[in-house]
Amino acid sequence: MSTAEILVIDDEIPIRRLLEITLQSNGYRVVQAATAREGLLKMINHLPDLIILDLGLPDENGQVTLRKMREWCSKPVIILSVQSKEGDIIEALDSGANDYLVKPFHTGELLARIRSALRNDSRKGSDPLLQFKGLEIDLSARTVKVNDELLKLTATQYDLLALFGKNEGKVLTHQYLLREVWGPDYIEQTQYLRVFIAQLRKKIEKKADRPEYILTESGVGYRFVTQSPVSK
Repeated sequence: MSTAEILVIDDEIPIRRLLEITLQSNGYRVVQAATAREGLLKMINHLPDLIILDLGLPDENGQVTLRKMREWCSKPVIILSVQSKEGDIIEALDSGANDYLVKPFHTGELLARIRSALRNDSRKGSDPLLQFKGLEIDLSARTVKVNDELLKLTATQYDLLALFGKNEGKVLTHQYLLREVWGPDYIEQTQYLRVFIAQLRKKIEKKADRPEYILTESGVGYRFVTQSPVSK
């Protein structure tokens, strides 16, 4: 079981109690805060391994709190909010959130997102060989293998896949992908991105029309996963 410490910043007492019971029963240590100010102070005094952040805090907009966190903290942040508009989700992800779940939520799905975020965080600065189920990305050699067979990828296809691999489990917005792979002049070229995603799927997926690795987050972006997602 995990010994990771999770900071929950949410003003709703029932939500905090539910999360405390769920997380502790799965081996996580839990620290709670009811306001943005309290949450930031607890982060400064003792940096947790992961933060669960509500956007509707009583003393400050959670989007502002998230940006303050990202000025000095690189630990995974999962947004848990009733705000379900695409604009809110995109803003949070572009501001540095690792994931976004809308309330009400399934605890099984939240736990899966937590495991993915912690796993991805543990890979930072580690071996440049990323190994997933049936897929291997060698960051130093810039090579990709599927079921031990070497793939032929263009430089751009490789850069896109490597970016996914380094952010396994995280939702990457259209704008983020376009900016990181093609540059800031391309952030509105979402159709351009769709073409390359389709090309990648044909090369790494068993069935391009039923992807298992690169999943579409409708209206937001894409998520790279290495195991079947929890059904809603």
